[in-house]
Amino acid sequence: MVQNGMMQRRQRKREIRRVDLTDVEVASSGTARKINRSIVLELVRTQQPISRADLARQSGLQRSTVSQIIEQLLSERWVCEGRTATSSRGRRPTLIHVNEGLVALALDIHPREATLAVVDLNGRLVLRSTAPLTSDPAASTQLILEAIGRVRGELGRMSIEGIGISFPGRVDPQTDRVLFAPNLHWHEFDLKGLVEKRTRLPVHIANAAIACLLAELTFNHTDGNRDAVLVTSSEGIGGGIFANGGIVTGHDGMAGEFGHISVDPDGPECACGRRGCWEVFASCRAALRYFRELQPRFRQVSFGELLSLAEDGNSYAAQAIEKQAYQIGHGLRLIIAALSPSVIYIAGDVTSAWHRYGPVLDKAVRELTIAGTPPRVVPSRDGDIARLRGAAALVFQARNRA
Repeated sequence: MVQNGMMQRRQRKREIRRVDLTDVEVASSGTARKINRSIVLELVRTQQPISRADLARQSGLQRSTVSQIIEQLLSERWVCEGRTATSSRGRRPTLIHVNEGLVALALDIHPREATLAVVDLNGRLVLRSTAPLTSDPAASTQLILEAIGRVRGELGRMSIEGIGISFPGRVDPQTDRVLFAPNLHWHEFDLKGLVEKRTRLPVHIANAAIACLLAELTFNHTDGNRDAVLVTSSEGIGGGIFANGGIVTGHDGMAGEFGHISVDPDGPECACGRRGCWEVFASCRAALRYFRELQPRFRQVSFGELLSLAEDGNSYAAQAIEKQAYQIGHGLRLIIAALSPSVIYIAGDVTSAWHRYGPVLDKAVRELTIAGTPPRVVPSRDGDIARLRGAAALVFQARNRA
């Protein structure tokens, strides 16, 4: 029992959490300093530039408390003082904004390519680069490290706080070692440890869907939302769960693997080795397969090209996309029945053609909801950069907790 309790406490410490301003009571003792600090920092980030007086009014904290917190944030380089604001009377207030020179390196890994970006505290991408990948994790890591070296050489006086990695698979929440990456074909590989050793920077790694969800929660002002699921559709199907105000990782970090639930035991073989998984019907790879089946003599196309063909009037491309959208909607019944979220975010390449996917998914969700109000289905607002912004958020949240 004692051992189980210790394991549960360690797991809770590893949960990614975000302050929800609509659900925080201002505290006044002990741990209140950290809570109040998080409230003030979040207000600066979302309302900047902002004066100390306005921070006190919006947070409900005493002005003296706000001043102490700002001094701490200034000393830790989270925020900077900017211009002075106009005032009808008294001393003109100095406005506070986040320090844009404090950045994270964000790495988004796909089966054939990794994207590396420099992301600041506002979620803005300062710089972006790519590196090719192979099925050999060690060789791929070397290519990633070379890309990191090139990017670091271009940053000048910016302060790199760490490296966040958005990973297309699951990692052990205790060791951060790769556990499950069927589309990448990497097994039991210590990506975090190797990158940390070579770069001498702290590294934080999370499943790609969790990274996308974290980007939505951190940078897109979703206060008041305490129950949500994010589904990514790209080369595979991934899922991230936000329940009761915290991200759920589950046993061994495997929560949210909806893409590998079998929806048809007689269906095509999945990269995980099973048959008929949701992702073999609902991923972007599935859409390309549908197109090849409908128009077998057409040249090989990428998913982006498939979307362009549909917009140019190719009826087979439009049918393939509609079939994929139907399959995404069909699989959402698993999520609705199990978790009943208030909102389902959709991320990945499909969001660039939401006028084709959105109506199909809305219809499916309405039909699949047994009782009550159906969840809202909305596209991730970050599009193809959600995974990068989420990877950066991993770094900033870890720094804030330190």
